[in-house]
Amino acid sequence: MADFPEKRVAVILPPREGFGPQSAGAVALLQARLAKPDAAHASGFAVTIVGAPQKGEIFPLPFLPADESWSLWGSDARYAAAVTRVLRRLKPDLIEVHNRPDLARRLAASFAPRRIALFLHNDPRSMRGAKHAAARAALSRKLGAVVCVSRFLADAWMEGIAIKTVLAPRVLPNSLDLSALPSPLPPAERDKVIVFAGRVVADKGADSFVRACAQALPQLPGWQAIMIGADRFRADSPETPFTERLRPEAEAAGIALLGYRDHATVMAALSRAAIAVLPSRWPEPFGLAALEALANGAALLASHRGGLAELAAGASVAIDPDDVSGVAAALVSVARDPERRAALSQAGLDRALRYDLPEARRRLDALRMELLTS
Repeated sequence: MADFPEKRVAVILPPREGFGPQSAGAVALLQARLAKPDAAHASGFAVTIVGAPQKGEIFPLPFLPADESWSLWGSDARYAAAVTRVLRRLKPDLIEVHNRPDLARRLAASFAPRRIALFLHNDPRSMRGAKHAAARAALSRKLGAVVCVSRFLADAWMEGIAIKTVLAPRVLPNSLDLSALPSPLPPAERDKVIVFAGRVVADKGADSFVRACAQALPQLPGWQAIMIGADRFRADSPETPFTERLRPEAEAAGIALLGYRDHATVMAALSRAAIAVLPSRWPEPFGLAALEALANGAALLASHRGGLAELAAGASVAIDPDDVSGVAAALVSVARDPERRAALSQAGLDRALRYDLPEARRRLDALRMELLTS
């Protein structure tokens, strides 16, 4: 990259994505991680994050707010117009749109479409502008690249599309900066804690966790269970009918409900806990929470649905979130078996090495170079 003049990259966040330590979701955390300056990584790209105006602290990175308050259009059109105004001032060489196919299509009408990449972190078949195969195929032909965080999502994008008519999406998995994580405790020194960390919603199997722990904990003297998270990724997340119903069940089971915690606190908890459980019901597009558990050395029990199968198979115990007794039995079995926990911990640490930040940056830089020279 030494002879390659620095190029400007605009990374466009979804319109409701926070971009700060107390507000960021998975997409923003990943982009902050990738964009953070690193003396050991001279990429040749100057990255600016573009997103909705933020409340509170933001990450110490170049950020431009797309202020849509002046427009009377519908919300999608307002955000697209606000982003367009920012991009016309910024004049980026590349535009990376995250999780918004319709926004990528709108921007392709104003900027060079072959210099636009659409990055998908969720199933596109439920997204505006990509629900139908014909729309996805048209975007594949128009944009410079479609990039998915898992093979599962790439296959979802190609559903109903004749493979010879378009280029298949690229797969660039999510990543973690392993060097920034707390040092994981050895298995023998870990707290006898079973942790759920994630959104407290039915899709994530929060109720399955509570009910499985209610069965398992009476069989596990000295063990405790905690839940970290809320309905949304913010400290003021509202109570929902689901959390209102779940709270008394969790308290009756002796589960500590810690609510929302920032990312650093979650990582610290995972680095100490003996077991992490991710009983997701929905097909996870990737499973960043699973990667975080693996990278912190917690023995992982997880459903293998969607992208989780690619990430966690062979490094976790597979569970069915709708079989509560089966989840409870798996918890009891792993908790009572220190050697198995140690083996799972090491398997998780080994698996996480595949998703370390330097490799993710290398692959992203290669894609950006390709888009600039194609």
